[in-house]
Amino acid sequence: MRLESVALKNFRCYQDEITVRFDELTTFIGKNDIGKSSVLEALEIFFNNETVRIEAGDANVYSDDTKVSITCEFSDLPPSLTLDAGAATTLGAEYLLTAAGTLKIRKVFDCKAAKPAEDVSLLAHHPTAPGVENLLDLKEKDLQTLVKKKGLDVALKGNPGMRQALWASEPNLQLAEVAIPLSKNKEDGKKIWDQLQAYLPMFALFQSDRNSKDSDGEVQAPMMAAVTQALAELQVEIDAIQAKVRQKAEEIARLTHEALKTIDPNLAKELTPQFTPPTQSKWRGLFSVNMDTDDGIPLNKRGSGIRRLILVSFFKAAAERRLASGDRARSIIYAIEEPETAQHPNNQKVLIESFKALAGDDGCQVILTTHSPGFAAELPIESVRYVTRDIAKKPSIHAGVDVFEDVAAALGLVADSRVKVLICVEGPTDIDALKSLSRALHLSDPQLPDLSTDHRFAFVPSGGSTLQHWVAEHYLSGLGRKEAHIYDSDVPVYGKAVAAVNARQDGSWATQTSKHEIESYLHADAINDALGVVVDVADHLNANGHAVPKAVAMALHAVNPVGDPKKDSTVKKLLASKAFPCMTADRLAERDPSGEVKGWLVRLLAML
Repeated sequence: MRLESVALKNFRCYQDEITVRFDELTTFIGKNDIGKSSVLEALEIFFNNETVRIEAGDANVYSDDTKVSITCEFSDLPPSLTLDAGAATTLGAEYLLTAAGTLKIRKVFDCKAAKPAEDVSLLAHHPTAPGVENLLDLKEKDLQTLVKKKGLDVALKGNPGMRQALWASEPNLQLAEVAIPLSKNKEDGKKIWDQLQAYLPMFALFQSDRNSKDSDGEVQAPMMAAVTQALAELQVEIDAIQAKVRQKAEEIARLTHEALKTIDPNLAKELTPQFTPPTQSKWRGLFSVNMDTDDGIPLNKRGSGIRRLILVSFFKAAAERRLASGDRARSIIYAIEEPETAQHPNNQKVLIESFKALAGDDGCQVILTTHSPGFAAELPIESVRYVTRDIAKKPSIHAGVDVFEDVAAALGLVADSRVKVLICVEGPTDIDALKSLSRALHLSDPQLPDLSTDHRFAFVPSGGSTLQHWVAEHYLSGLGRKEAHIYDSDVPVYGKAVAAVNARQDGSWATQTSKHEIESYLHADAINDALGVVVDVADHLNANGHAVPKAVAMALHAVNPVGDPKKDSTVKKLLASKAFPCMTADRLAERDPSGEVKGWLVRLLAML
């Protein structure tokens, strides 16, 4: 399941309901004590209620209402649910989805209690017609009575089938958005909620507050997130263990009952064990990981920077593991407050690249908060959520191009005076590709620039930028910087843009690739080294009519035929982060014998 949005009402500073939408990578930026961490902690309360627990003081202090509401909206939903007696159903068939086909789960906590309990409901486009508005609450006998009363031809066994027959018999269901309780005292509502919890994303929160205990979150949280993920991947085996324990318990209960009857048959007509398997949190509680470093020194005795490197290592390893593995047992959300804390700039770059790689993987989302201009400058524009407050201290969260000037001012982002040339490309994957190709050529010929480290050049993607590129575009354009435009040839309309730039006569120039797209310059060996698949790399389309990203997607699907082949955009990210770094000058010479890419670098040098 994928988290689409969260709506908060009466939670801390968010008195009025506010909705925040999430991408694969979402970054909250704003001043201190503005409400960024509250969003992440609300999600922790919704998913786990462990690292951060709901408390009486979480209700908005300016409100007379004691109830806090946290509503999460999901897409990529489970295809079916199985209730008792093997009765299969779907969320759609039970009218448990919104009009848009998403799943909205609302948890309400009454904070007048010292330990607020959760009340769970679904906000769904559900029947409200009299007589069929509360079928989920009815027991099997009640449903059978209604079916017989209407004379419906349907099996009188299996609640989902009887409900659907009753709904189908109603000429006007009067569908409307209603809150459907999934409380413990409900009939199939409780069973549906029990099923849904197994599909909810795993949520791992890494807080910015640091302590020095051996159970410090920056040590335990990454490792416990790994334990949680491992348990999810072993769910089949865990279910088998629980089934075996249940079988043994029922056998012991049966033998006990038989022995009881031999003593006094009137004591108990039946003895039925009510088996309650351990919750996921109890399974996690069975495991604890302590970590020692060199010479047996406990990690919590090392400096804060070293301790925070656990985060760098964890996310780098998680990114590589998920990208290499085809196992997607459950989706996962990593939420990290101020990941740049106590980190050297080089480590920050490693960390942000790991975040980007994780966010580009199916079934994984990353949520960040940051105050660092350098760290924020590397983030994709579409990931930014700017948190601010008005004169009345009412918080609001904004996204889109309009917030960038405010974000730049809040973080102190300024133009880099070292930049002399702007390199305009289509998107972020083109940037990564050109950086890797230039690095390979620079290693062979140091006279050529390495665009990954040379601060005289700045990239400006036209199809989605980052804050640093936005700053470059909006500040440096007024300083008369020359521009070099390099676009793929698979989009004919770019030809007009190329012609327009070349007509400026201000030292700028533009070109389109002679091959289909930048991925067409990859060598098959680089793709095989990075992803373990063999593909036919053609200058344009291969014999099957596929460009390189599509050919790689089909090859990956052939190796691991789970679900549909990866999207071209996902494969482009894989190729940019994995395959292009495997390119060498020799491999590029085989794919680009005319030296086209080298020619671009020579021309860029001439612009300085």
